[in-house]
Amino acid sequence: MTPLADLLARRIAATGPIRLSDYMAECLLHPDHGYYATRDPLGRGGDFTTAPEISQMFGELLGLALAQTWLDHGAPAPFALAEPGPGRGTLMADIWRATRGVPGFHAAAHIHLIEASPVLRAAQARALPSAPVTWHDTLDTLPDAPLFLVANEFFDALPIRQFTRAGAGWRETVVGLKDGRLTPGQTDAVPLAELAHRLADTRDGEIVETCPAARPAMQAIEARIAARGGAAIIVDYGGWHSLGDTFQAIVNHRFADPFAHPGQADLTAHVDFEALLTALPCRHTRLSTQGVFLERLGITQRAQALARQMTGERLQMHVAAHRRLTHPAEMGTVFKTCALYPDGAPTPPGLEP
Repeated sequence: MTPLADLLARRIAATGPIRLSDYMAECLLHPDHGYYATRDPLGRGGDFTTAPEISQMFGELLGLALAQTWLDHGAPAPFALAEPGPGRGTLMADIWRATRGVPGFHAAAHIHLIEASPVLRAAQARALPSAPVTWHDTLDTLPDAPLFLVANEFFDALPIRQFTRAGAGWRETVVGLKDGRLTPGQTDAVPLAELAHRLADTRDGEIVETCPAARPAMQAIEARIAARGGAAIIVDYGGWHSLGDTFQAIVNHRFADPFAHPGQADLTAHVDFEALLTALPCRHTRLSTQGVFLERLGITQRAQALARQMTGERLQMHVAAHRRLTHPAEMGTVFKTCALYPDGAPTPPGLEP
């Protein structure tokens, strides 16, 4: 039993089962035993690999898309260039490198990284040694300035609640104890006003997931964009309408039992973009697949240009990275992209209004 499993078991024994969202939050963010607080989880030596770690092309194209959006919006200065959940800082480092030739962009930009993990903050500092960086624990403390933000695989790690339809009510997934082990279970069925609208499109036994933390995060982003201008590009895996059990754990690049090793596995769930984007004062683009988005930004042309400088195994890895980012059988379809922008402003490149 991991140290966090022991703490959770004692808590549950004393006060009863806990919501899945509470379990997920403890596993990921506990200050002493949480997954993100204690390690660098990325890359071959970690548990999973994100798009920026696969190829520099991802960050380069997103950076140039942000820079073009900044130009299209009148090149406001100064402005906040922000990223929540920036991992090792690879994406922001690629964005910063790719935009150095955009006149005025670096002079006007100040980088803001939203990161609670001391381990990952140190990695981000190493990735951006000479860049103007300020760190934040939450999105709420971003400056009152035009905001140009990119969020890649940020929302999928926010804690979820999970409900199973039972007649006119819902049973919530909770984590309890069975034979001394952390085990998922369900509450008794009760009607829930916040899920009353889902009675029309679900059947008994079907699962709906909600993410209580997603809405406040989006409100912190869109409030600044609506008031001061800017744009936010969001890339994550999920779909437009939550339906089904998507809660999962990844250890060493493989799926694992999410209740077996608390604090030692990455826990995620698919993003419900419908819940994320509806009822916002900002405009949002249509949802696009990552593959289509990157192709519109010119990833194939960029890949071909880089390939001319490569041979042998390096070239093979480069070709494989391009495929992994864009092909429907890889990340190209399951990952989705959208953007927020002020009413009346131009749509960010690669996306449709």
